[in-house]
Amino acid sequence: MTIHGLAQGASVVAAVLFILSLAGLSRQETARRGVNLGMIGMVLALGATIALALVSSQRPWGVTAALILLVLVIGAAVGTWRARSVEMTQMPELIALLHSFVGAAAVLVGFGSFLTSYPAGADWRTEDVGGHASAAHATEIYLGVLIGAVTLTGSLVAFGKLSGRVKSAPVMLPARNWLNLAVVIACAGLLAWYLVAAQPGGFLPVVPLLVMTVLALALGWHLVAAIGGGDMPVVVSMLNSYSGWAAAAAGFMLGNDLLIITGALVGSSGAILSYLMCKAMNRSFVSVILGGFGQGTGAASSDGPAGEHRETTAVAVAEQLVGARSVIIAPGYGMAVAKAQYPVADLAAKLTERGVRVRFAIHPVAGRLPGHMNVLLAEARVPYDIVEGMDEINGDFADTDVVLVIGANDTVNPAAQEDPGSPIAGMPVLEVWHARDVVVFKRSMATGYAGVQNPLFFRENTQMLFGDAKDRVEDIVKAL
Repeated sequence: MTIHGLAQGASVVAAVLFILSLAGLSRQETARRGVNLGMIGMVLALGATIALALVSSQRPWGVTAALILLVLVIGAAVGTWRARSVEMTQMPELIALLHSFVGAAAVLVGFGSFLTSYPAGADWRTEDVGGHASAAHATEIYLGVLIGAVTLTGSLVAFGKLSGRVKSAPVMLPARNWLNLAVVIACAGLLAWYLVAAQPGGFLPVVPLLVMTVLALALGWHLVAAIGGGDMPVVVSMLNSYSGWAAAAAGFMLGNDLLIITGALVGSSGAILSYLMCKAMNRSFVSVILGGFGQGTGAASSDGPAGEHRETTAVAVAEQLVGARSVIIAPGYGMAVAKAQYPVADLAAKLTERGVRVRFAIHPVAGRLPGHMNVLLAEARVPYDIVEGMDEINGDFADTDVVLVIGANDTVNPAAQEDPGSPIAGMPVLEVWHARDVVVFKRSMATGYAGVQNPLFFRENTQMLFGDAKDRVEDIVKAL
């Protein structure tokens, strides 16, 4: 069998493994197997790509092999360093940054394909210049650069907001939706100009391509800049979809079937995940794509409602837990920041040993990344069967003795249901306030990531336990 035949066979196997990987990632119990299958598929895909590059290269074999090896060594070194040094709290911004790399790659591949199709120095106004791309290929180049540019700047803005380098508050330009529409119409008009210019006898086609690239970069920035920080988990999921379609577009430009399949899988799965998250949050899926997602009629405010909060101690909380029949733990991003998942898992195990029914309540956008809390709890070896989603557990809070809210804020905010003017109005939340007693673990009375004050902190059945979540949970375990 030839190298081409082996590479094609490996590509088919890799595509099947990618599909099985996505299927495995749909459930916590099979997620680890899904990751392993994806890794094997990527090794096969990378090997097939390298083999085809070596066979089809017009350079000497040794030169091509050396260039590929150099790129692999640099990429592997940087990737290994980041994988070993990144904190779980930094995963959302890291993933957003990686999405920007995919967008940048699509833009670079698009311009590279353009330069290959239209050799430098050619006379564009003569009929006998070779190398002109077909209308289909020219469109592939154009759309690939467009999607890649939007993904690039959109992902960089998401990275900036998630990492704290950019203010999380939405940038609300006047007539922002009309501005977005104008850019889309302009890009469609530039496509028509580009296709005409790409034919023999036409003008230099790089002009509309460059203008469109600038507009697409601005559009990507504006779409994500107009979205508040509290909605970033859904935005990251949507950007994941964009990066998949950008990769698929690059596959069309390169004639790489595996890249097309992989990109389509990532793009479609990211879109489906975004849709499910929007549905769970009672938000419009279309508004995620158009920008300005999740904007209520009111403005985020740190002004607190009238009333006073009540403080408690770790010893007092331990006494409450000992006398409880059922306990629900609602984790949030603060648990990840404090790295409290391990003592929390220890606390749950000790309470279970005492006959207390313990469960974890996970909001769809808890943390700043879809599945963020699930990963943290799995890392601490919390049994899957006591981790339940919002829809599964919301009806059980009324029959719960104690709820421990550890580092969560916006996802347990009753203002989403009670204040129509709130920026998070209409967003389903964990209805923890229905429990007999609620204990909120926080460092201070500061607002959450969305910048909205939480009336839960001032309810009669709520007590505040201030300090580092990890330290406070360890104090409770000692008191038990």
